[in-house]
Amino acid sequence: MLSDALKQQIRSIHQQMKANLPGYQPRPGQNQLVAEMANILAGSYHNHDRIGLIEAGTGTGKSLAYLMAAIPLALAQKKTLVIATATVALQEQLVNKDLPFFQKHSGIDFQFSLVKGRQRYACIQRLQQQIQQPELFAQVQLGQLARLLEDWKSRSWLGDRDSLPEALPETSWQLLQADAYHCPRQHAAHRNCPFHLARAEIEDSQVLVVNHALLLADLDAGSSVLPAPEDCIYVIDEAHHLADVGRDYFSARALLSSEASLWQDKVQKLKQMLNKLLPQHAAIGELLRLADATDEFFGHYQPVQRQIAALFRAAAGDEPHVRFADAILPDLLQRQAEPLRDSSQKVLTSIDKLFQLLLEVANDGKLSTTALASLQQELSQLQQKFSSQAELWACWNQSQHHVNQARWLEADAQHISGHACPLSVSFQLEDLLFSQAQAVLLCSATLKTLGSFEHISRELGLTDHPGLRQLEVASPFAFRERGLIHIPRLNTEPTADAFTDELCQRLASFLQPDAGNLVLFASYWQMEQVAAAIRQQGLSLLVQGEASRQALLDLHKSKIDGGSGSILFGTQSFSEGLDLPGKLLTNLVITKLPFAVPTSPFEAAMAEAITKRGGNAFLTLTVPAAARKLVQACGRLLRQEQDYGRIVILDRRLVSKSYGSAMLNALPPFQRQIDE
Repeated sequence: MLSDALKQQIRSIHQQMKANLPGYQPRPGQNQLVAEMANILAGSYHNHDRIGLIEAGTGTGKSLAYLMAAIPLALAQKKTLVIATATVALQEQLVNKDLPFFQKHSGIDFQFSLVKGRQRYACIQRLQQQIQQPELFAQVQLGQLARLLEDWKSRSWLGDRDSLPEALPETSWQLLQADAYHCPRQHAAHRNCPFHLARAEIEDSQVLVVNHALLLADLDAGSSVLPAPEDCIYVIDEAHHLADVGRDYFSARALLSSEASLWQDKVQKLKQMLNKLLPQHAAIGELLRLADATDEFFGHYQPVQRQIAALFRAAAGDEPHVRFADAILPDLLQRQAEPLRDSSQKVLTSIDKLFQLLLEVANDGKLSTTALASLQQELSQLQQKFSSQAELWACWNQSQHHVNQARWLEADAQHISGHACPLSVSFQLEDLLFSQAQAVLLCSATLKTLGSFEHISRELGLTDHPGLRQLEVASPFAFRERGLIHIPRLNTEPTADAFTDELCQRLASFLQPDAGNLVLFASYWQMEQVAAAIRQQGLSLLVQGEASRQALLDLHKSKIDGGSGSILFGTQSFSEGLDLPGKLLTNLVITKLPFAVPTSPFEAAMAEAITKRGGNAFLTLTVPAAARKLVQACGRLLRQEQDYGRIVILDRRLVSKSYGSAMLNALPPFQRQIDE
């Protein structure tokens, strides 16, 4: 239960926040959030099942609310508060703004850290090696690397990708990034690398900020970085992304068309290098085991390659994938799944042991830095190949009865890859998180779907939790007074081929060239077609993909601040996480309802599973997903209480289809103008 002392402490902190927050406005919704969150975390509603689903509309002060409720409780219970977000933007807001403000004015003594994955950090020794090998870089990049090293030495750069003074190309960063093989803490030269220094900060922090993917990876790894779930209070913000991130994390993908002979040549080369450099008495046994394991793997692998080639030859049409209906694999693939899983795991075990031997030799001074780096590179590449194989075949080896997976093969110009993706991650989330954690708050501005928490509860596997609390706190914005939804009459349906032509002809009439405009499209192709036509009509556009997102937003702001209008064109990624307050956005145009096109093997498998259970895949899957995306898109308009503007939706299905009224009623209560 929430003690009187904690209640008083939270009230006192709340008063301090009010007194020190510039331009503070009383927010009854925030008061409700703080009280409800604190009671959930304290076990006031259920002694051990402490889980909350909380939808807090824009402007409710959600982030500060969960800090006020969770930090005092976490410290009192001697638990670590883990805040997980889906976007970098929210992480930056928490770490650079909300947490420092709370730390300064709350009167509570605590430390916080941003926890990022290993590959977000550079390995300084790898950086030095690249500077010494200029043939790998263009001269401009070589100079940039030298400046990075100086910045690291002066600590003006903290060694992570997110604070790079100048952006590096992806291929260049991959040559610098830390990984378990290139940047091991056991090696003296790496103990002060950025990743290991960052990890050391965790031990002194009571509040940790992570992303969803790192959280799931750590839970799956048995809490290798974060404290154990029973020692944590979790706030999962942007929780409407959690299931999708979980499906990505628990998916598997491996190349199945690479020439086995090339792999075997690389293994043979590695064995020869290790045989020369490692002490014979230590290495010979492990090298023999590596040889046996790789030979065993390739023996099982070759018939699989022939089978896969035959499947694509037999497939009708030009589809780039072959999906296994009901996740049932052909007999040969099913038979080979277990031996391929086991043999690839044996290879990984040998690689790990050889890596440890390398470190021992290097720490004894019997291996040069250059030789160590070369061997680490070879081991790392081999480890990545066999890790993906082990993951795929482990997924494909699961029982085919009532399997909870989509399984398919996919081809591109060069390769064929095998895929496995869970249809639901509710079991994994229950096993790793919900059943173990001290308490979990799941928050978002868009958790409800078509007015109900049912969809998200089912998706996350929370329907049977006895202590689950659901709370909706509406936005304080005066939607009806500040905004309008306009649904004009068009001559064509969005599903018609002529719809793009009508957009080209009529879109300009819905724009306000002297104001801040954002136009959202369902596809890149349609956006580019319409952009070309609108430019021919004399309008200036900022189009997604023609410059970086930040560059477009900076130019948009510059134009508006300079007194002229601006028109931004974007796709689905611009409908969430885009903050354009005030005059930066007063006219939002949504060209088409954001229905996913069910063409991917995963979406087809989801629809198949729902249909087999007697459900309607379109109403169960497609409509709720589109409704949530539409709410997120409309949420771009009013970002502050004084904002105003209109939303034009050029999709008549909101009024012509049976599901349209439910989608329309799920939107904020703007005024409506529906042309007849």
